[in-house]
Amino acid sequence: MIRFSLHCEKEHAFEGWFSSSADFDAQCERGLVECPVCGSRQIGKALMAPALAVSRQTPSRPLAMDPERREALRKLREMVQAVKQNSEDVGDRFADEARKIHHGESEARGIIGKASSEDAKSLIEDGIEIAPLPEFPDDLS
Repeated sequence: MIRFSLHCEKEHAFEGWFSSSADFDAQCERGLVECPVCGSRQIGKALMAPALAVSRQTPSRPLAMDPERREALRKLREMVQAVKQNSEDVGDRFADEARKIHHGESEARGIIGKASSEDAKSLIEDGIEIAPLPEFPDDLS
């Protein structure tokens, strides 16, 4: 999975996870990617810095947010909570259960769980729609 820094036509910044750059392009063309702040579907990728390994000894840095970003984060937290409350947690059986649902071998329902990056890639390649669910530290609000 690849994390992209995204922005809408109104310059609201947010992130999205995709299996590839082509997957991002395809989802945008189908109107599946939208701004969590304003709902715009005119989305572009922002320039990204490479990911760097950081020592656990490095102190964490707080993120200063303007009211608009704080509200977007609050809405994202609410969305994640709603997904969790309305889904069955199947744990490590996620990939198997997602395939069973896709093939009609199991009841169609929302599920959450854990999958390796290889399993997630395989599900996407098989046309099974999945998405990573962000996790938030409990101490942030």
